[in-house]
Formats: sequence, C-alpha cells, structure tokens
Amino acid sequence: MMNVGIIGAGHIAEKAARTLAAMDDMQCLAIGSRSLEKAQAFAGRFGIPRAYGSYADLLEDPEIELVYIAVPHSCHFPVTRDAILAGKPCLVEKSFMLNAVEAATILALAREKGVFVAEAIWPRYLPVKAMVQEILSSGIIGQPRMITATLAYDVSDKERVLEPSLGGGALLDLGVYPLTFVRMYADAPVSQINTTCIKAPSGVDASEQISLVLENGMLASLQASAWCQGDNQGVIAGTDGYLVFDDIINPTCLRVCRKRHVVEKEIPVPEQITGFEYQFRACKRAIEAGLLETPEMPHAEILYVMHLMDRLRAEWGVRFPGD
Repeated sequence: MMNVGIIGAGHIAEKAARTLAAMDDMQCLAIGSRSLEKAQAFAGRFGIPRAYGSYADLLEDPEIELVYIAVPHSCHFPVTRDAILAGKPCLVEKSFMLNAVEAATILALAREKGVFVAEAIWPRYLPVKAMVQEILSSGIIGQPRMITATLAYDVSDKERVLEPSLGGGALLDLGVYPLTFVRMYADAPVSQINTTCIKAPSGVDASEQISLVLENGMLASLQASAWCQGDNQGVIAGTDGYLVFDDIINPTCLRVCRKRHVVEKEIPVPEQITGFEYQFRACKRAIEAGLLETPEMPHAEILYVMHLMDRLRAEWGVRFPGD
C-alpha cells in the first residue's frame, strides 16, 4: 500500500480522493490545505486519516510516499519545488507549470535531488492509448494523415480561467488536452503552426483554433474553448478509414469506420474507477522501480508540450505575470 498526500482541496483533489478510496494498492493518507478547517472538512468527507492546515506540514509527514499537487497552475512551481526539496515524489496536475522555463527548472531540480516527478495529464496513462496504437498498427484505417480534436466547456465564470495571475485561459486548462491527443498518436515534431484566438476581457485566451503541420506530413486541426460546450470528440483519419473517439480525454468507445462512413466495429474501453487510478499506479510502478519519471509521460515530453504552449501564447500575445 502506497501512502499518498494530496495538496489542494478543490474539485480535482476531490476526484483524486474518490479514486484513491476505491484502490486496493494506494490510499490517501493526508490532505493539505492553506486552511486547517478546510482540510479537516475534506478529510471528513473522504475518510482521510490526516488533515494539515499548511502544505509544509504535509510535506514533513514521513509516511507520505507520493504527493499529488492539485493547486492552480500559478502555485505549481513553488509547491513542487518545496516537495522536491523535502524529498517527496510528486505527481503534478496539468498543466505542469506556467511556462517552459518553470518546467525546465523543476525537472532539473528533480534530477539533481534524485526525486521522482510526473505530470498528471491523465489520458497519457489510460489503457485506451495502447488499444488505439494496436488499431493503428493493424492498418485497418490505412496510413494516418489527419487528426482533429475539440475540447470546450463553458467555464467562463471560474476565476482560475479568467485571471492571468492564476495562469488563466483555455490553453493551460483545456487546450493542453487536444495537444496531448496529437502527441499521443502522432508524436512527430511540429514543423509549422497556424493559430488564432479570441481573448477574454482579462486578456487571457477564451477560445482558440490551432493547426499543426507535423514533420511526417500529418495535419492536426484543434480547437479549445472556455466559453462554450463542445462535442469534445476526436478523429484520426487515414487513407482507408478513420477512428472516432467519443471523448478525447476519457473515451468510452472507439468507433472504426471505413470509407463512406461504414462502421467496421465499435470497441468499448475497460471499466474504471474514475480513470485517475492509471496515473497513480504508473507513479507507483516508476517509484518502486527507482525511476525519476514515468514511461507514459517522460520529462522530455513534458517540456516539449510546455514549449508548444509558450509558442502559442506568444502568437496570441497572452502573457502571465510569471513569464
């Protein structure tokens, strides 16, 4: 049984706590918040044995073997740095940091101290990834040529999405998922970017369209928005057919279609607790093997995606105070 400590007591932390409560090889031993009262209330809801009124107190707990960092983007850097300096392996909620400079600094510190660090971009760890790679390798849709993906939710009332000082905007909260979708199934380097965005009054990106040309000749067309509800589907199109994802983050079914929209087959994905269990178990395996990163989301890939997002924000003129 691996003991996990959660830092942050928001919505994502709640999902992590529900997940860990249903796992038989990992458990949430402690919750850390900036308020002891909030931590105690959170612990009571999820049956967590220990509640701390500061992040530092949780990091001093000698029985915590993995820290899940579920605070806003703007807090990822100082909290992760403190965890590494305390010798605690970390799973950091997406997006990993505010920018590539922060990410490179944290990863260098983790290597220097010999401490495990991973990004909690959970589609990377789901079993559906291997299922899709098997479908593509079978040749049933022919040679993949194009990828499309959308992720959009109306979260325009959320301060963390609107506020530049919190790393707000659609990209770091939502757009990172379509980018990840492309990188999971077509990881050739990006050779060209064409993009545009609509900004919120606060200056952050509210909606964006991103076209990527990859060095292998593939084209990716991506959309993300914090201002509307999207279909959130994805398609990998090949010379002989296409593969449809009913949800690019956590699909429940994969639909293989031939030419003229003939459905060849529908493939359900395995049942799960929430889907978060796969990223937790990947961390457990890596830590027990003495690794400093997960094979599913290696440090080089974390940096590549962060550089892509920096480049996109530069194109849009979207800056954070920490840039």
